[in-house]
Amino acid sequence: MSGEGRITECLEKLRQDGKKGLITFITAGDPDLAGTVEISRQLAAAGADIIELGIPYSDPLADGPVIQKASGRAIASGTTIDKIFKAVEEIRQHCGVPIVLMGYYNPIYKYGAGKFARKAVEAGVNGLIVPDLPHEESGPLRKEAAETGLDLIPLVAPTTTDQRLAKITTGAQGFIYCISVTGVTGAREEIKTDLAAFTGRVRRFSNLPLAVGFGIAGPEQAARVAVCCDAVVVGSALVNIIADSSNVEEAGLAVGSLVRKIKGTLDLLKP
Repeated sequence: MSGEGRITECLEKLRQDGKKGLITFITAGDPDLAGTVEISRQLAAAGADIIELGIPYSDPLADGPVIQKASGRAIASGTTIDKIFKAVEEIRQHCGVPIVLMGYYNPIYKYGAGKFARKAVEAGVNGLIVPDLPHEESGPLRKEAAETGLDLIPLVAPTTTDQRLAKITTGAQGFIYCISVTGVTGAREEIKTDLAAFTGRVRRFSNLPLAVGFGIAGPEQAARVAVCCDAVVVGSALVNIIADSSNVEEAGLAVGSLVRKIKGTLDLLKP
């Protein structure tokens, strides 16, 4: 089943309705894959528009300590790429929202880019984000993704030059992931980047929906950021809740509660 265009369609519909999207990130396999399936169900039920699942990796350069620790727990629980695909198949039985995988290139390369893209789409994955793969080296994976209908979603930062923005956004799919700050993932009390100027610059190069992530922890922050983009990404705050919960049921209820609050606040924003 090809999911080509499904991510853009989801965010475009929200944009047409004057609404902002909420993209939620959790690490696949934390605390275990059965937990990932259940927590994903709770995320969708609470109003997440897109679910992003992190592929655990031993050296996650772009991630702060919260997601690094989650990767460690997931690896310790025996999480593999094939098991993640099976979990996505289970999530798909009761969840219709787009699913995006976020993973570092080394495991994907070792798995085989073509095989990865094909099996991801067969499982029900719609998009892929690879934070450590430079655009100049992404040709082989972009080719495999295009052939299978898997959206390869680019990341851009406040430091990305106009020249690079032009290259990165050409042929981009899904949405443009705008990193709110330079540095690693993690909830922050304040985002000091001039997001309006940053996203305004990105919009000169692409009509795709823009999502802003890194550092968004709660409803008020999400609302401030959402004014400048089409969707916000919340990750470390949810991963923190999972880490602090004593069991999957408690984690699912707690992440669902936070997602409802954030989505409710976003829905109150005037178009």
